[in-house]
Amino acid sequence: MEYRNLGKTGIKASLLSLGTGGARQFGQTQGHTINKQKQLIEKAFDLGINLIDSSSNYNNSEELLGRCLTGISRDTYHICTKWPARDKSGRTITDPDTLTEAIDSSLTKLNIDHIDVMMLHGVLPEEYDLIVDNLAGSLIDAKTSGKIRSIGLSTRFSVDPAQQGALEALEKHPTLWEVLMVKYGILNQYAAKHILPLAQKHSVGIMNMAAVRVKLPDEKLLEELIEKWKTENQIEVDSLPSANPLGWLLNDEVSSVIDAGYKFAAEPKSISTVLTGTATLSHLESNVRYLENPRLNKIDSDKLKCLFQDIVEYV
Repeated sequence: MEYRNLGKTGIKASLLSLGTGGARQFGQTQGHTINKQKQLIEKAFDLGINLIDSSSNYNNSEELLGRCLTGISRDTYHICTKWPARDKSGRTITDPDTLTEAIDSSLTKLNIDHIDVMMLHGVLPEEYDLIVDNLAGSLIDAKTSGKIRSIGLSTRFSVDPAQQGALEALEKHPTLWEVLMVKYGILNQYAAKHILPLAQKHSVGIMNMAAVRVKLPDEKLLEELIEKWKTENQIEVDSLPSANPLGWLLNDEVSSVIDAGYKFAAEPKSISTVLTGTATLSHLESNVRYLENPRLNKIDSDKLKCLFQDIVEYV
């Protein structure tokens, strides 16, 4: 397992980190028992993973994760969790006491004495200033008191595919934010335009989320997407075959399109870690194996960039 600096946090993060959200929600959507979840955590640690991501709105992921971590030495792993500054009606929460209560709640559920990275979850560009003006003080206070070690935010890619929320953070308050969670992958490269270079300039750690979701690993959905982009003149009509459009990436070093997706996602040195949201032991082992060599050959990587680097779309 390769380890990279998580920005200026002092954390050496495993290149693959484990997420407890996404479609599987730490196995909750698949009916996994606590024993299966413990096995997943144990396997992750055995494979060298030392960073786990959660959120207060991933159903019971925080509480389940806390149960799985009971008895495991706290200095052997790092926890990132998140809180969405948004109420049930979708309005932005600006009450600092609500954030303080959320941090305390996460600490209790996770059964830990500090959170390594505390993020505001899914910050949109139109609410960025409002959130910082009202909530940054509570984050700083929590860090000063030792409840959290580092401050971060994640983007809401489904609504903000250009991830302007992260760009605002880097342009306006690069010293406040220590870690950002963004999406960067074969079909979603736009973060490389400005976000990744600025993060590297300011030593802000990047956690890469959903790098191979959703259409990349599904051959039918991928074929439909490529045909759509051809129709829209986003890519040249003859640039890729209609069937198995990314099959040319496979070779002795790349076993599948998913393998290629993980390698591409880890290529930039500004990427500190790539999240995987699997709840299956075999998938976890495969994803770790993909990143034993975390890069594609330069010709293939450059071709992917020429094809997709300017496309901004939620896929």
